[in-house]
Amino acid sequence: MSGVRVLVGTSKGAFVMTADGARRDWRIDGPFFEGWEVYHVKGSPVDPNRIYASQSTSWFGQIVQRSNDGGKSWDTVSNQFSYDGVPGTHQWYDGTPHPWEFARVWHFEPSLSDPDAVLAGVEDAALFSSSDAGASWSELSGLRNGGTGSRWQPGAGGMAVHTIIEDPTNPDRLYVAISAAGVFRSDDGGTTWQPKNRGLASGEIPDEDAEVGHCVHRIALHPSAPETLYMQKHWDVMRSDDAGESWREVSGDLPTDFGFAIDVHAHEPETVYVLPITSDSVHYVPEGRLRVYRSRTGGGEWEPLDRGLPQEHCYVNVLRDAMAIDRLDECGVYFGTTGGQVFASPDGGDTWNTIAANLPRVLSVEVQTLA
Repeated sequence: MSGVRVLVGTSKGAFVMTADGARRDWRIDGPFFEGWEVYHVKGSPVDPNRIYASQSTSWFGQIVQRSNDGGKSWDTVSNQFSYDGVPGTHQWYDGTPHPWEFARVWHFEPSLSDPDAVLAGVEDAALFSSSDAGASWSELSGLRNGGTGSRWQPGAGGMAVHTIIEDPTNPDRLYVAISAAGVFRSDDGGTTWQPKNRGLASGEIPDEDAEVGHCVHRIALHPSAPETLYMQKHWDVMRSDDAGESWREVSGDLPTDFGFAIDVHAHEPETVYVLPITSDSVHYVPEGRLRVYRSRTGGGEWEPLDRGLPQEHCYVNVLRDAMAIDRLDECGVYFGTTGGQVFASPDGGDTWNTIAANLPRVLSVEVQTLA
């Protein structure tokens, strides 16, 4: 029977969780990198034994870890990230210049076709590429130096490339999302980039229709419909049907349109999941009830999914990289909370089980579907 491997990054280490296709009984291994922040853990879709982890502390800095055996053992690989060899500047909140400084890797995106190719999104906001499984890195500096970088500003959590998507039908087309700058698209493999934020009205910035400056929390797409993108913004759930050229709001009847995580069903491109949070000042779920919301119409109409989730006195958040979906025939959905819980649904969100209840603060959740 096919199985799954769930990769969890937390504020105090990484965990690897495995189960068979029933997704009821789980084995939990870890913590790996005990005591370290692990912002992201993600495996290659080409070689499921190849996994990358972002390990960091404010004292020792950033370390990239790689596993070649499905997370059983780990090796440190190159951590040489240089901003094109020359320090640059961007604007800080008060408009003064601020140097670009490498702080940590927020997100890894292994190639859909090459087991040794991987992208890394970092803070301060830049995109790096490796063609040798992380042994060396080079900046795709066209993103940062493409003409709008001086107008980027940090969100509350910093300024980082936190989402990277490779178009599964066109390897030259890439998307990234940056807080708080917006969505950017490349059609030449990452050499040049254009902002794709038309329709993202953001009342929090002086010009709500500005080309950049929008606090995009997460974007997602379905492989069978790569022109359609879904977005969870600082406020608003958005949709684009033209590869980001324009966006429209699909928040519909959600109890609140603020949140961080968004993802798409593995087999149904119009089935979307979000996890609403009370507000940008109250970072926990509305009414103390943990509910995932699902739309089967590509947004607009949403249903709460709460069977098996705590429905009282639950005051947790779910961060942008903390939701994932497997590719088994009956689609599985996973998410982790800032309270240290990891939940799994083996039936597309209809029912939920607790995988782990007492982990450190969950920063990321990824899943690998295993043969």
